Amino acid sequence: MPTVAALLGLILAFVALVAARRHRRNRLPARAVIISTPRSTVLAGDGAVRSVQRAELTMARADLDPLWTPENLENLARTYWRFLSRVTLGLTRVVYGEDERSVVLLAKPLTLLRFEAPEYELRGDHGGVRWRIRDGLLVAKAGRGCGVLAIDVRRPPPVDGDDRVTVEIELEVANFYPAIAAGFSMPVYEATQSMIHVLVTHAFLRSLATLDLAKSKVATLAPQP
Repeated sequence: MPTVAALLGLILAFVALVAARRHRRNRLPARAVIISTPRSTVLAGDGAVRSVQRAELTMARADLDPLWTPENLENLARTYWRFLSRVTLGLTRVVYGEDERSVVLLAKPLTLLRFEAPEYELRGDHGGVRWRIRDGLLVAKAGRGCGVLAIDVRRPPPVDGDDRVTVEIELEVANFYPAIAAGFSMPVYEATQSMIHVLVTHAFLRSLATLDLAKSKVATLAPQP
């Protein structure tokens, strides 16, 4: 049996880990909180999947205003792809084509997902980017060209005297037909790809608290000289 001293050491180590994580969060320029409901992933009768993950990002208004530009909307999209590569230790990466984006495992032809070129929208208090899912190893044949991946950002109207602002960020996969569900079963998909997607998406949303946006490799929306 473990000794009292060993148990005390484990408890102290756990407390120190929690304190370190809280201290790190306190030093970040923003605070990210996941607000998705437990039913954030919905399965339709025809096999289509819709997953919506949301977070609230609270920061100083002075930090948000310079970020609220078309260029940074494109950078946010690139930040998502960078995070996927990092969280998989480089096993997956994004290959840019003239009119497509491909998420590949190590290298082509192991293309997990292939998207159309992104579509951007930025007006007033709302910004969004959408990628139409073309095909890939993770897409069932019957669902090719049907799905959409989207990131939406909304900021509240300005309030006089309020120097803090809470932005809502949503990442949605809609009308997606998973190959795992078609080839095996929906429970297998829920226990594997669906669960991993939710965990990775939550981690990505929390990572935005650093306000560290990657530079777009295409820079379509960057100011032109």
